[in-house]
Amino acid sequence: MTFDIENDDTTPVLIVGGSLVGLSAAVFLSWQGVPVVVIDRHYGSSPHPRAIGFTTRTIEHFRQVGVEVPASLQGMKPPRRARVESLTGTWIEEYPWSPGGDGSYGADQSPVHAIAITQDRLEPLLRDRARELGAELRLGTELLGLTQDDEGVTAMLRRREDGREYRLRAQYVVAADGADSAVRTDLGIERHGVGPLSVQRSILFRAPLEEYLQHGVVQFEIEQPDFRAFLTTYSDGRWVLMLSDDVERDTGQQIEVVRRALGRTDIPIELITTGRWNLAALIADHFSDGRIFLAGDAAHQLPPNRGGFGANTGIDDAHNLAWKLAAVLSGRSDPRLLDTYDAERRPIADLRHDQLFARADYKAYLTGPASDTSVLDDSAIELGQLYRSAAVLGADASLPPAALPEQWAGQPGTRAPHLWVTLDGEKRSTLDLIRHDWVLLARDDRWHTAATAVSEKLGIAIEFKQIGTNIKISEPDTLEDAYGIESTGATLIRPDGYIAWRTPTAPPDPTKELATALAAVAAAPHGPVTESRG
Repeated sequence: MTFDIENDDTTPVLIVGGSLVGLSAAVFLSWQGVPVVVIDRHYGSSPHPRAIGFTTRTIEHFRQVGVEVPASLQGMKPPRRARVESLTGTWIEEYPWSPGGDGSYGADQSPVHAIAITQDRLEPLLRDRARELGAELRLGTELLGLTQDDEGVTAMLRRREDGREYRLRAQYVVAADGADSAVRTDLGIERHGVGPLSVQRSILFRAPLEEYLQHGVVQFEIEQPDFRAFLTTYSDGRWVLMLSDDVERDTGQQIEVVRRALGRTDIPIELITTGRWNLAALIADHFSDGRIFLAGDAAHQLPPNRGGFGANTGIDDAHNLAWKLAAVLSGRSDPRLLDTYDAERRPIADLRHDQLFARADYKAYLTGPASDTSVLDDSAIELGQLYRSAAVLGADASLPPAALPEQWAGQPGTRAPHLWVTLDGEKRSTLDLIRHDWVLLARDDRWHTAATAVSEKLGIAIEFKQIGTNIKISEPDTLEDAYGIESTGATLIRPDGYIAWRTPTAPPDPTKELATALAAVAAAPHGPVTESRG
C-alpha cells in the first residue's frame, strides 16, 4: 500500500495521544502499511505504572503485529484479592475473582493468555514497535485545535521545547487523548452512564513486603473502623495505595497513611510519586464525528476492575479501527466502512459499563435500584462479544450481545474461533490465518475459484485457506463444526479476525454469492452491492 505524502506536515492519519491506546493504534495502523504521526504533550510514560492487566484478546492483537510482551509479573493465574484489616494484620476474607468467571479471560479458547505487565513497561515496547513499522512519534507536542472539512483535518500543533506552532494536515484523526479529551469536548460530544464516582488519590512507593505475597494474594482492600483504602503490588517492588478521600498530604502524612495500611511502622518506605484522578463511568454518545474518531478513555471512561475493561477496551477500539482506515485510505473500501466503527464499538462499551455495575466491585456506587443485568462470564466479555453493523451479514437483533465463545460456533459478528491446526506443516492457531487481508476458509475447491475471481473483480485481496490442504487437523470435521459450516460451506473472516459472513453449504453460484457478500461487508467502491442483513 502506498500513500502520497507531499511534505513532513501531512499524514494520512494523525493520532492524538501517545499513551497505551494511541501507541497501539500507531502499531496497528503502521502494520497495515498506513503512515501515521503520533503527538503527545508528554515526552514519555507517566511515572505511575497505572494499568497492569492485559487480557487474552489484547495479547492476541499484539501477537498478530509482532509485539512480544514478556512473561507475566504475577504468573498465569488471575490476581487474587483479600479484604484485610491491614496488610500485616487480620485477614478477613479472600474474594472470588468474579461471579461471572475465574479470570482466565477464555485462555482455553486462545493460543495466548492474559499477562500482568505494568503500563510503563508495555508502552516502551509499543513505541519501539511503532517506530520499527515506520510511525512518526512527535513527543512533547501539544494539540491547539482541529478543523475538519470534506477533504481532511487540519491540526494546529505546538512544540513544547521551543514553542514553535505549525499546521499538520491529515486525512483522518484518531483521538486517544484520555478521559478529559479536549478533542471530544471541542466536538461537543456528550456522554452517558453512571457518571462520576469519586476522586482518587494514589501514593506510589517501594517497600520490602515480599513475605506478605507468599499466599498469592496481590490486591488488598483495607478495612478499619475509620479508614478504608485499596493496596496492591505491581510485583516489581512497587506498591500503590489508593484513597478516595481526596485529601492532599505532605510527605510525612503520606508515609503515615501507608504505614497504617501496612499495619507496621518499622518497614522502610520509599515514596515515588502521587496522583489524583477521577473515578467515573461515562460513554461518549458518538465515537466519531466526520473524519475524527474517539478511542480509549476519550470514547469510554471505565473505572478499573478485575475484568480489565479500561485500557483493554481501548486497545480493542484501535484494532477495530485500524484495518478500516487502511482499507479506506488504500481505496479498497468506501468511507462508509468507517461508519461501522461506532456501530460496533459503542455497544461494546455500553455492555462493559453495564457489566461493571452488575458486579460486586461497583454495585455500591449505584444510587438507584441495583442493576438487574446478568453477570457474564469473563470469556464471554473478552472473546464472545458480538458486532452488529454493515460490515457483518447475519447478526440480527435476536442474538445476545455476548456469549461464551464456544457457544457461537462461527456466528458472523463474532471472533473467529481458535483451534490448534497444522498450517503449512507447522502447529499453529487458526488465528494465525489472519494477517492483513480477508480470509476465506473452506474445504471445497469451488471456493478457491470463487475467491480468485472475486478478488480480481473487487480489487480486494482474499487469502483462500483450504481445510485439508493448507490447514490440517487430526479430528475430521472439527474445524467445520467450530465454524458452523459443512463440507461445501465457507466462512469469510475480516482482517481484524471477526467473521463477516458464512454459508453453511455451497450455493448454486459460489462466485456470485461471495462477490455480493464481500462487496457489502467491505463497502467495496465497485462491484455488487447488497443491503446488510445484520
